[in-house]
Parts: sequence; C-alpha cells; structure tokens
Amino acid sequence: MSAERRSLFLALGLLVAGLCSRVHCVLADDLESKNVTRQDQRRRLPVHNQAIASSNTDFAFSLYKELAVATPGKNVIFSPLSVSMALAFLSLGARGKTLTELLEGLKFNLTETPEAEIHRGFQHILRMLNRPSNLLQLTLGNAMFVDERLNLLDKFRKDAQELYASEVFPTDFQDLEAAVRLINAYVKNKTEGKIVDLFEKLEPLSYAVLVNYIYFKGTWKTPFDTNLTSEADFHVSENRTVRVPMMHRENLILPYFRDEELACTVVELKYTSNDSALFILPDEGKTPDVEAKLLPETLRWWRSFLRPRWITELHLPRFSISSNYKLHDILPKLGFNEVFTDKVNLSGISDTEDLLVSQVTHSAALEVNEEGTEAAGATGIDLNIRSLEVIAVHFDRPFLFAVILNDIQSIIFLGKVTNPGSSSPSGRSPP
Repeated sequence: MSAERRSLFLALGLLVAGLCSRVHCVLADDLESKNVTRQDQRRRLPVHNQAIASSNTDFAFSLYKELAVATPGKNVIFSPLSVSMALAFLSLGARGKTLTELLEGLKFNLTETPEAEIHRGFQHILRMLNRPSNLLQLTLGNAMFVDERLNLLDKFRKDAQELYASEVFPTDFQDLEAAVRLINAYVKNKTEGKIVDLFEKLEPLSYAVLVNYIYFKGTWKTPFDTNLTSEADFHVSENRTVRVPMMHRENLILPYFRDEELACTVVELKYTSNDSALFILPDEGKTPDVEAKLLPETLRWWRSFLRPRWITELHLPRFSISSNYKLHDILPKLGFNEVFTDKVNLSGISDTEDLLVSQVTHSAALEVNEEGTEAAGATGIDLNIRSLEVIAVHFDRPFLFAVILNDIQSIIFLGKVTNPGSSSPSGRSPP
C-alpha cells in the first residue's frame, strides 16, 4: 500500500472521526455481540441529531472519493465540514432548483430534514465547536467580503449572522489584488498561519466572497516519546520504499477493531479532550475495496465495534500534508450542476445584481507528530455578477469621428481617420 494512501486514510480518519465525535455522531459502544448485523446495528442508532452528522459524513466520503480519483497517487487532505458549511451558507441565498441542488448535493433528504432544520443544525455545530476549552483548540467560523456596490438583502444578512455567525467586511473588489490580500490575510489569521493563500486570484466581476475556516489543535492523551522516533521504511508500493520518521509506542491498550469483511484494521487514538483520531489500515491491495465502502454506516460500524485491546507495538509515521483544490471542477460530479451555470438562482442574496458562482476553492493542512495533531481548512466561494454579452470592436480600418459639446448639442469637430500614423493635411505630403 502506498505512502500517499496511508497518509490519506490517516488524515481522513482524523478529520471525520475527530470532528464527528464533537457533534455526537459517536455511537453507543455497548453492543452485546460482534455477530450483530449491520442492519440491526443501524436500527439501534439514536435518532436525535443524527441527520446532520450522517449527511455530513456521507458528503465527506463522497467528496473524498472524487478527490482521490482526481489526484491519483497523491495525498488527500480536506475539511469536509468546512466545505459543507460553506455550501450550506451559500444556500441561504439560493432559490428554486439551485437551493434544492445545493442541499441534496450535501446529502440531505429534504423530505426528512427540512431546510430550516439543516441551518439550525449547522448553527448548533458552530456554537458547540466554538465553546472555550482548556483541552483543545478548535475554532470554526464564516465571513463575507462584500463590495459596496452589492446591496445585500436584509433577510440574507440577518440569517447569515444569526445562523452562521458570519462577519461582514466591506471590500473594494474594483482592486482585485487588494481584495485577495485582504481575504487571504483574514484566513491566515483565523487558521494560525496554516492556510496562507486560499485564493490565487479573483474573477474580474467579483462582487462578494463567502469564506469558511476551521482550525484544530489537539494533544494526544498519551503522547509519543520523541526519543523513540526513528527513521524507518515506508512501503509506497511493491517496488518503492522511502525512509520516514516513524513514531513508536509499546505495550498499550487502545480501542481496536479488525474488520474481516472489509479487510482492514481500525485503531483509535484519543486526545486529552476525549475527542479522537481514527486510523484505518487496509490490508495489502485492499485499499480500493475499503474506499468503495466509505459510507456513514461503515464509520458507525467501525466505531461501534472498537474494543480495548493490548497492542504490543504501534508504529505511526510523523507527517505533514497540505492541499489546494478547485472544487468547482469537482462538485458537479456530486450533483452540484446548476450552481455553476448561468441558470443559478441566488436571488436571495441581493436584488440589485444577478450573481453567479465563479469558483469554489478549498485549502487544508494537517500535521501529526508526537504531541498530537494540528489541522486547518478553509473554503472560499467567489460570487460574480452575471456578465453581459461580450462585444469586441476593433478600430483597425478607416473610421469617422465627431466631437460634440453637450451644452449646445453641437458638433465642434467632425472627421475621418484613414491613416492614424499620418498627421499631414489631405492633399499634402509630409516633408
């Protein structure tokens, strides 16, 4: 199994398992027997607050699969919560088919979970994750950068503040370079310097940018001893091995589950806050099979069957990975189609301009070391005004001109240009 895929699963487990535990998607661990079927286990799940967590996890795995396909052989790191919250934030201003597409693309069943409940669910997540803690650093937030030429509807502004705690920053998008610097500096500050350049550039007709950020720093309940970290082989593939700093612990009790059905081993490491990181190690050659089964019920299955086991040796590479994605190229594969076309309906944001989504960017970075985990992610949505028909006129042949004084509505100069390079009077040759 390649190094990229192993790191990929480590990061995925951290972001999904760690964050889900904070929004109560950890399920009861008291099943009586390992012989319980997956259908039986699902029927025993608590109903309260599971719709948001289940949909977020479903979206996380769906997006992961597309990112893995789009970047074969590469590390994958992203914050599914950041992406889903940014798109839910955008949906506040969506109407008609665009609204339905956004929420269903986020894996919500609108018959079972109405729109208002979805927004309240994200509001609850924001409030809960931003509670002060001495055991964990975790911040999650939203912001809008808005040109003064864009008149935000009062309802959108109010909902953005009440449901998504969004700050609003007046921004001059006529100076695009300055706007990019302002947005990137804000994100860099909110992510403790982990996300530096969320946007490379903005589109010429940008009028607003929606931003979501998340920052996480947790300390292992039982840290690794830095003195035991040493260089070791990491098997990228059958024919390639690299040397990496390998962390090491011996003789410890950890939550463990061996999934024979999916041919993988699952281990959980806890932070001092009692949040956790889930590490999934597929058997040799079984990574594609495990990836194919990444579903909300799979995560629930693994977590419900974790049991304390005596681990004689645990080897985990120390690693730091980062990514930048243009999600407007990826999201249409998950059903987000109209939102990236001229048919998009964002009339709930402003009644003065017809808005389009020109780009959705996402950056993430994650580091795992002997002390714990530090990770950050940010998602930006660039909103443009709908461009008019492109008309190009080239004065590259003889043309007429007239100079008119408006006060007297009279032509004071009238002429024709047949050769812009010649200034001589007609009929006379230049000296």
